[in-house]
Formats: sequence, C-alpha cells, structure tokens
Amino acid sequence: MGIDQIVLVLLGALAGGFVNGLTGFGTGITAMGLWLYALSPSVAASLVIVCSFLSQLQTLPRIWHAIQWKGVLPFIIPGLVGVPIGTRMLAYIDPRTFKIGVGVFLVSYTVYALTRTERATSDIGGRVGDGVIGFGGGCLGGLTGISGVPLIVWTDIRAYAKEHRRSILQAFNTAILAAAIASHALSGLLTAQVGLATLAALPGTVGGAWLGMTVYQRLGNRGFQQVVLALLFVSGVMLIWTSW
Repeated sequence: MGIDQIVLVLLGALAGGFVNGLTGFGTGITAMGLWLYALSPSVAASLVIVCSFLSQLQTLPRIWHAIQWKGVLPFIIPGLVGVPIGTRMLAYIDPRTFKIGVGVFLVSYTVYALTRTERATSDIGGRVGDGVIGFGGGCLGGLTGISGVPLIVWTDIRAYAKEHRRSILQAFNTAILAAAIASHALSGLLTAQVGLATLAALPGTVGGAWLGMTVYQRLGNRGFQQVVLALLFVSGVMLIWTSW
C-alpha cells in the first residue's frame, strides 16, 4: 500500500470508529466512501466487517449491563441465517445500484422521521417483525458489513430509549459481524490485502471508537436520537453521491 492509500484508510477508520463508538453502528456507511478510493470493493467490504467488529468489541463492555438477551435473540438468530446468504450475494449484486438503493432509503426515512409529528410507542410487528429485520440485517452484514441499518430504523420506529436501543444494536452487530468474518474467511475473501489494510486502519478504529463512546455517554435520549438521524441522512447522501 502507498502512503496516500494508508492515509485514506486511516482517515476512514477514524471516522468509522468514532461513529460506531457513538451510535453502535455506522463504520461501513461512514468509512466506505473513503476506502473505495484506496481499495478494491471486495477488500473494502471485508475491511468494513473487520473494523466494525473490532469497534463493537472495544465498546461492548460499557453497554453489556443493559443487554436483555430475551429481546435481542429474536433479532440475532435470523440474522445469523442471513449472513452467509449476504456473502453469496456479493458475486451477483451490482455495488453501485445497491449503494444508491440504500442511500435513497436512508434519506427518505430520515426526512420522514424529522418531519413526523407523532412517534409510535407500541411493539409494532411483534417477534415476527423482529425476525424479519434481523434476517435483513444479517444479509446486509454478510454483504457489506452494514448490518445495523435495518435495526436502527426499526428501533427508531418503536421509539426505544437510548440505552435500550444501543444495547440491541451492540449485541446484534457483534454477533452478526463475527459470523460475517467467518463467512468471508470461508469464502476466501480475507486476503493478505485485507490484512495489510486492517493494520493500517487499526489505530484509527481503536482511537475513533474510544472517542465516540465518550461522547455517547454524554448524550441524552433526544440528543442520541438527533445524532442518529443526522448520521443516517448524511450517510444516505454520501452513498448516493459516491455512486455517480
């Protein structure tokens, strides 16, 4: 890797680590734009998964006490089924079209969320809805490492409080990303290039995640909600912009 590539990978890792530490998701949709300028799409996708998992492990102890496994497992189990399916989809999906689709969805949802006058407080969809969302997150995790997107929208629709929401995301993403790493390894996607890129990204990932978690602990429920929606909107715009 050249110096310019290392700088781009490090900057992407710092931004992605910060966002992940702050919200419990977002490494992929934050860092991918920069990493695709320095790395091939397949290497960037695997790097997203590895760095996301490292960020999750780093911040997991601080949220462990809030995890309610009875409520999280209905997401995780279908999600684990979706991971290998998402990995297989890498060979068939056009990355540009996929990014535009996710970007349009994120922008549309955040515009709706910011302009709505009332918020739902019921467990809409029940456990079946949880399973469908978990499966979708697993597929996205195996495909690109952005496993948290369906859950962040789902927990927003249900108006979960900050810590409850973060605990679901953290537990789900940690499990799904671990499975995604195994799936990519079995598929031969964890190459020497991925290893070198991970070494370049590691300082940014660790430092960014620590800083993001520090900021998270200072946010209230409303502040956390606003940060998440702002992140989703910006991420959607960036995904669309970098796809043209």
